[in-house]
Amino acid sequence: MQNLQATVKLNHGKPFPWLGLGVFKVEEGDAVIQAVEEAIVVGYRHIDTAAIYQNEEGVGEGIRRGLKRTGLTRDDLFITSKLWNSDQGYESAIAAYETSLKKLGLESLDLYLIHWPVEGKYLESWKALETLYREGRVGAIGVSNFHIHHLEKLLKEATVKPAIDQVERHPRLVQAELKRFLDEQGILPVAWSPLMQGEILGEPVLMEIAERAGKSVAQIVLRWQLQSGWATIPKSIHASRIQSNAALFDFSLSDADMAAISALDQHRRVGPDPDNFDF
Repeated sequence: MQNLQATVKLNHGKPFPWLGLGVFKVEEGDAVIQAVEEAIVVGYRHIDTAAIYQNEEGVGEGIRRGLKRTGLTRDDLFITSKLWNSDQGYESAIAAYETSLKKLGLESLDLYLIHWPVEGKYLESWKALETLYREGRVGAIGVSNFHIHHLEKLLKEATVKPAIDQVERHPRLVQAELKRFLDEQGILPVAWSPLMQGEILGEPVLMEIAERAGKSVAQIVLRWQLQSGWATIPKSIHASRIQSNAALFDFSLSDADMAAISALDQHRRVGPDPDNFDF
């Protein structure tokens, strides 16, 4: 994990960047276009969006502009989108995938995820993703916001194991038990809301570590994510923060610092609980 282009190999064989740009709640239009373009220019190679974010068209335009400015090709990037809850089911999932491709202006995605475990539907949706994967229409498939019991149910029926589980994870929600399960299964854990939507930035323990390291609190938390074996997708629309969030590879945290950060766990979420959501 020496630089921003560092990758880990997914169980599907594809290299997956440890650090990416998330675009949740980034408005369609100039904001998301500029954020994606800037991220690619800075050196990010993973862009993570979703149908429900309603910004896939802007993400696609940002990708095209970023490639033009850098001289990179589509193959240099890793693009993720997600199947929304109202589109779950076999035929509707396949149609939703095609809609996302159209909006993004891409021929295929590197990764497609089931966004939430909609009871009674996610197993059927997974069969659709397996079809897309087996037919070579998507590079890898995975899930998001799945607890262990959701994964256990899925794995009993799956013919293709999920490549990743993308979940909320930050120093107040360390997810140690889920991490152990994912490691045993060879499924990569990916953290969304890695900075707890900014709530964690005033935490004294983190501020002390940051001051000692000469880094920002955000950089300390993101480095903790990576050193814990979690890939992550911090969100920002500001060029300076997109750059600083990527400056994680010229320092490392001691075992004591890692333990102190993990000890901040309160099993506290800022997003919905995957066992109790109504959308």
